[in-house]
Amino acid sequence: MPRCFWCTDDPLYQAYHDQEWGTPQRDPRQLFEMLLLEGFQAGLSWITVLKKRERYRQVLFGFDPQRLAQMSDEEIEERMLDPGIIRNRLKLNAARRNARAWLELEHPADWLWSFVGGAPKINHFVQRSEVPAVTEEATAMSKALQKAGFTFVGPTICYAFMQATGMVMDHTTDCDRYAALLR
Repeated sequence: MPRCFWCTDDPLYQAYHDQEWGTPQRDPRQLFEMLLLEGFQAGLSWITVLKKRERYRQVLFGFDPQRLAQMSDEEIEERMLDPGIIRNRLKLNAARRNARAWLELEHPADWLWSFVGGAPKINHFVQRSEVPAVTEEATAMSKALQKAGFTFVGPTICYAFMQATGMVMDHTTDCDRYAALLR
């Protein structure tokens, strides 16, 4: 099956590409999870985060923002000892802070989707070089998230989040998922 240029032959990566990446996601819990995971990726490869995703779900309360917002400093210290996650204190603190900010949003899914007008933005990129790392929409989302109290939500992270959750469809035209998602 033809896939996007970034997808390796790793079965986990292929499953993520084939079943999740670029598929419009409106479930607030899934959006929250992806926003945090994209923040954990900062400075690393996505496959590193993807391989640790299940452990993150375990140690971060299934990405329940209510419970995560209440995570104590002691619980963060416990997670700093867990080799199953990326042990970065700033990112763990950001997860707690972002959960608190998330809970302050009235309708987080609708609000996030508003940055693309409420519907997926369908791109028709032929080559890898056409796919941007940042867009005006991602920059606007980043600024709004930061204003709302979020951290680890720069424009590049926001664009990766938009791609992953299907707010923008960036499967290249030669990818098998392009035609499926175009429908």
